[in-house]
Amino acid sequence: MSDNSIKISEKNKDYFDAVFQVVRLIPKGRATSYGSISNYLGTKSGARMVGWAMNASHTQKEYVPAHRVVNRNGMLTGKHHFSPPEAMQEELEKEDIEVKNDKISNFKKIYWDPSEELDFD
Repeated sequence: MSDNSIKISEKNKDYFDAVFQVVRLIPKGRATSYGSISNYLGTKSGARMVGWAMNASHTQKEYVPAHRVVNRNGMLTGKHHFSPPEAMQEELEKEDIEVKNDKISNFKKIYWDPSEELDFD
């Protein structure tokens, strides 16, 4: 990783930590969207911030399965933040998630909604 990697600002640190906690709870073989995580955390229009958190997830000591977070249509919009970009699809396929043309084929079937799956404390 280069020295110009993304740093988590103190302003966003708590929110990013909350995002990382939710993403770590996504079961293997399932995927969710940036907006679903944002909605669960009470920031309905914060999908972009979840994306920024996923972009910064490689800085975490504890693994964050960022490959399981895609856009609301199941598109691998964050793949360019993986090295190489094909790594996101490869990680999903290791979990038996089918990807075609940068989109999860059965996204509705494997979709994981934290608002339904998790209790909010």
